[in-house]
Amino acid sequence: MDLLLWITIGFILIGFVALISMKKGMESKVAFIKANIESEESSTKAKSITRWMWSTTAWGIVSMFLVVWCFHHYFG
Repeated sequence: MDLLLWITIGFILIGFVALISMKKGMESKVAFIKANIESEESSTKAKSITRWMWSTTAWGIVSMFLVVWCFHHYFG
């Protein structure tokens, strides 16, 4: 197999593992924010959730790009 395919598979799998492992932490942060809306700590936790959402979106976009690139490379 080609290196491009291994990079794509590894990137997607590592991303899924990271998302699954961080999911519970993000859920607890959201629950904390809902319970303590006016707290200073809520603002910090909200910023970390926003960064997590942006990074998840970026990971998804890069994953889609890599999959399309693999299909173009192997079947194009």
